[in-house]
Amino acid sequence: MAMTVITRFAPSPTGHLHLGHIHAALVARRAGDLMLLRLEDIDTQRCRPDYAEAILDDLRWLGIDWDGPVLVQTDHLPLYRAALNQLIARGLAYPCFCSRADIEAAGAAPHGPEGPVYPGTCRHLAPALRIERMARERHCWRLDMSKSLATTQRQDGGPSAFGDIVIERRDTPGSYHLCSVHDDAMQGVTLVTRAYDLAPAEPLHRLLQDLFGWPHPNYRHFPLLTDAYGKRLSKRDNASSIRALRAAGHPPEAIRAMAGFP
Repeated sequence: MAMTVITRFAPSPTGHLHLGHIHAALVARRAGDLMLLRLEDIDTQRCRPDYAEAILDDLRWLGIDWDGPVLVQTDHLPLYRAALNQLIARGLAYPCFCSRADIEAAGAAPHGPEGPVYPGTCRHLAPALRIERMARERHCWRLDMSKSLATTQRQDGGPSAFGDIVIERRDTPGSYHLCSVHDDAMQGVTLVTRAYDLAPAEPLHRLLQDLFGWPHPNYRHFPLLTDAYGKRLSKRDNASSIRALRAAGHPPEAIRAMAGFP
């Protein structure tokens, strides 16, 4: 008996959907027997309810449906904190008090898939000093990559390129990597479809899955949709937004064709 393939489309409501999003949604819709919809809205500084409503409206107008209820990440913040607490209890996460400017000032830090790799400044702080600073300073939480790799006995070096990643931000319980992998496991996603720019994150996400004992979904990466000049589409490019295309009179079938699905 063939296994049910469960995919997901997981936009962040930080702006209006553009053609690249629709391409991603249709890839996921056509690759799965079931496609789930998740709003990854933990960036409380940039995410807005009106963008979330627009995402649902645009998808419905385009005739792109999904299965089951919409998962909204900010409704599940205690679950992400509970996952972090597991890592803290195992000595695999530590508080970090460094700002972005501190990391850039460190100088010769190598660059990884997400920019400068954290130099580990706070990794070896004495426990008493950590407690004292946590009481008075804003901080994030980072994954101790070396300990995590040793714990899982992983042989590939892919995750180490990220360094000690942030797994809980200063401003919200969670981070993209932790919350995304947590929700894939919680929702039973069996196939993750996403663009090639996220391919480097696959070994990191497999590491997190191993740390928590979560199943490994399959991953399928596809080329980014670009404009006529080969430039990657972005939310700042209003010309490709679904709102703008709708306002210009383009029907749903024309927009789906622009997104690569005639």
